[in-house]
Amino acid sequence: MLEVKDQFNQLVTSPRLPLYLQQLQQMVAEEQRKRQNFYQLVQEDDKAEFINGEIIYHSPVKLRHSRAGIFLLTLMQAYVGKHRLGLVGYEKLLVSLSRNDYEPDLCFFRQERAEQFLPDQMQFPAPDLVVEILSESTEQRDRGIKMEDYAAHGVGEYWLIDPEKEIVEQYLLEGDAYMLHLKLNSGTLQSAVIDGFAIPVRAIFDDEIHRQALAELID
Repeated sequence: MLEVKDQFNQLVTSPRLPLYLQQLQQMVAEEQRKRQNFYQLVQEDDKAEFINGEIIYHSPVKLRHSRAGIFLLTLMQAYVGKHRLGLVGYEKLLVSLSRNDYEPDLCFFRQERAEQFLPDQMQFPAPDLVVEILSESTEQRDRGIKMEDYAAHGVGEYWLIDPEKEIVEQYLLEGDAYMLHLKLNSGTLQSAVIDGFAIPVRAIFDDEIHRQALAELID
């Protein structure tokens, strides 16, 4: 962090600052043009994101990836719906931040925010919680630019799920950055954002444990 501040101070005190600013303004304008084009091109059937001026299309996922997402979705939706805590989004919900657009595997908005959304709405602000399920093609972005971007926009909780190793990493926002809170392959995972939501980690990966956990949440 100190190195970044030093670089920023060097930039601010440089006599070339107005030239750098002009170049940045041109870059931002071109990126915004591409972003508007992205909104025109992307279809409801597409799994696509806009990241730093580029459209990223996602390939089909492996079965273990899909199962983990569906298992967590059903558990989260059952609990959030029962207690009327807000909105759970899955895969195709487009989160538009100040520069980039993402389609998280899962996300959650508290009720006071969710009740402001319109039925035909297609772009959404930063959620309160984001879950990304790792794959070979996405892990670098999930641990890199997405983590930084979600933190910068105040997403209070961030989960990374590794469906191959069957591990969940829970990150909580502290200041303007995430700190690893838990890294589990067993035991109980409790959300800091969804009040009272606690599930066995194995319920995300194991069919029988998932059914038992779901029954307890619905009961």
